[in-house]
Amino acid sequence: MKTMKKQITWLIIFIAFLLLIAWIVFENSHLEINEWHVASQKLPEAFDGFRIAQISDLHNAEFGKNNEKLLSLLKQADADIIVMTGDLIDSRKTDLEAALSFAKEAALIAPTYYANGNHEARETVYEQLKQGLLDCGVAVLENKRTDLTIGSSTIHLIGMNDPAFAGQYTDAGMKQTVENQLSEIVPDNNRYKILLAHRPEYFSIYAQHVDLAFCGHAHGGQFILPFIGGLAAPGQGLLPEYYSGLYEKNGAHMIVSRGIGNSIIPFRINNNPEIVVAELTCISD
Repeated sequence: MKTMKKQITWLIIFIAFLLLIAWIVFENSHLEINEWHVASQKLPEAFDGFRIAQISDLHNAEFGKNNEKLLSLLKQADADIIVMTGDLIDSRKTDLEAALSFAKEAALIAPTYYANGNHEARETVYEQLKQGLLDCGVAVLENKRTDLTIGSSTIHLIGMNDPAFAGQYTDAGMKQTVENQLSEIVPDNNRYKILLAHRPEYFSIYAQHVDLAFCGHAHGGQFILPFIGGLAAPGQGLLPEYYSGLYEKNGAHMIVSRGIGNSIIPFRINNNPEIVVAELTCISD
């Protein structure tokens, strides 16, 4: 009798383990679109309803052959522009062909803009990646600004280099680099400003320069704990403040994508890969 009870116990444990594995596999392969609405009095009326799809931290992941599942969802997002906020490749398993194949197809869906991340900063083939993106029709914003114009109305889109490109790896060094870069590239005017920056932990600096920032890097905290939030994120450590969703500080907003692929930790828990869509709303006086 005791032997039978023991066998039943082990069988239950085994089944529970299999169910857990199946759930993790499902979560890591189940892409979703999450929408956020950002309102501002500074936004021109012409941009009311403007939709921005964000791809972040792809890390050379593929969803379906040639990323057809990811691209299909991206089309469904019905975005006016697509922004990529770094780590399109993974320095541990770089696949330039896969990254550029995705970028080429994305650029056919909507005008596409790219800012780099920390994995690109330590990758020897970054220049090849950059040239390949340009050849695909993707605008590469390396500490650069471009204008988005509808009719007579214009807003600024700014891409910032990851501070690792400047050889900075301490928090103090990165903060200073971020401040210096934004001071140089963000114009001093009243136009609505959007920033593409990989790291969300510097939101307090972004909020001094722009109205909306798109970031990634945190991977949703990797494991999202009920009632607690993300478990850990690079640059923020345990229980990160910024890991997923929409944040506000002093009138500025930041959207942090949970990203799509994985890097050091090869799986997520309670943290589906996502495409973010932000819809802008003009607040009339």
